[in-house]
Amino acid sequence: MGRKIAIIGAGSIVFCKTLVNDILAAGSMADSEIVLMNRTEPKLRRMESFFQKIVQENHLQAKIWGTLDRQEAIRKADFVVVLIQVGGVRAFEQDYKIPLKWGVEQCIGDSLGPGGVFRGLRTIPVLLDIARDIEKLANPKAIMLLYSNPMSCNCFALGKTSKVSFVGLCHSVQSTLDLIACYCQVPKEEITYTCGGINHMDWFLTLEHRGRDLYPILREAFEKPEYYKNEKVRAEVFRNFGYFMTESSGHLSEYVPWFRKNKEAIDLYCDVSGFGGKTGAYYNWCKTISDKYAACDHLEYESAKIEKRSKEYGSYIMEATVSGKPFRFVGNVKNEDLISNLPKECCVEVPVFIDGTGLHPQKIGSLPSQCAAACLTNINVQTLAAEAAIETDTEKIVQALALDPLTGAVCTLNEIREMCIEILETEREWLPNFEGKKIQKHPFISIPKDIKPVEIPLDPELAIGHRFGKLLKQDTSNVVGFDYCGRTIKKTD
Repeated sequence: MGRKIAIIGAGSIVFCKTLVNDILAAGSMADSEIVLMNRTEPKLRRMESFFQKIVQENHLQAKIWGTLDRQEAIRKADFVVVLIQVGGVRAFEQDYKIPLKWGVEQCIGDSLGPGGVFRGLRTIPVLLDIARDIEKLANPKAIMLLYSNPMSCNCFALGKTSKVSFVGLCHSVQSTLDLIACYCQVPKEEITYTCGGINHMDWFLTLEHRGRDLYPILREAFEKPEYYKNEKVRAEVFRNFGYFMTESSGHLSEYVPWFRKNKEAIDLYCDVSGFGGKTGAYYNWCKTISDKYAACDHLEYESAKIEKRSKEYGSYIMEATVSGKPFRFVGNVKNEDLISNLPKECCVEVPVFIDGTGLHPQKIGSLPSQCAAACLTNINVQTLAAEAAIETDTEKIVQALALDPLTGAVCTLNEIREMCIEILETEREWLPNFEGKKIQKHPFISIPKDIKPVEIPLDPELAIGHRFGKLLKQDTSNVVGFDYCGRTIKKTD
């Protein structure tokens, strides 16, 4: 019996084609009903026509149709795949260019920092509406497969407000395994590992090949210039924190305070082109593609031939649910005692099994303390940003970015506030939940030169201040030194 798959945000030029191809390439999903939902008609109909052509030319049993009605797409769905990007490239431009004016240089800008926080503010209200539609209209055991960034912030909001079964999906683990296999010169398929942490800051806690620890080999490789050059940022975090991370240098450079805080740091560590660290790499890529295909359909240049399945987990999760055969992957879920030294209910990225009975996240226990501490610096931002979106609290927007590692390394608190005001006002058309709400200015308090501070009464409990004052007032001008017994010798003695 075929399953119904709703794809929300089917205009995505990358993920939609990849995921639909993967579903159609999976034999057990051949009779699926795939519903494409998008907010704009021309793009939706082009997608619909292209995928119907694939089905026809490859003699498949799948049924594909499109709709502008989200609730119609979700009704009776077994899987709801979310690919939304609220505001598209226009909003992304503000996420990137306004912070740049304030000295915050983002390479990717979609998961943390100013770009991640404001993308979350735009995305979360829509995401929670989708979740409510799933609760009301989808099949009772429906699963949401979330691909939209900021992943951790979005998943935190879902876990806090919804009972929908969901998992956030990323490809960082799969991509990093390719690198590890290359550096350690072992087949990727033969590597066994355990990852634990948060999205884009997930740590390889174990890394083995046929029972042999690969970490000594990986450490040795990264001490060589020809290996180090490819991943300077990730290499430095690895060398100082002892565990290798799943995120690329371009992304990772935004999540910590050390590599993008000034020109010298960027020139030294973020000199790899493109997503390796170049400022504006992701925005410029998106803008270039958007401009190139503004007047033509990119699908006209695509083959209708079914391609080999990608590394994305989505189709394998669906297949395991249908077949009942367990599939292991790394996913983003609510922290319900899965990682004991990260906050309860935050979003964690851990091993997950999926079968005919649903999702089964695996307990990791405690992360190494330094790894947990690094994750917490990001979780603080994710928590405040998600709460800002849910509660429409403008002060939490400022507080989220005040605690952001990169933004805090570059800007003062007042600069962060002014930057948030500018972005909020510029992006209002995509932030209807904040209608009528503003971020209050905190004007600089000027201190005249002749101003005298208010006298502060001495608290007798502050003994250190009192004692220091008394000792400083003592006249020691007649002291020569100490005698052999340690007694003070004065000039008159």
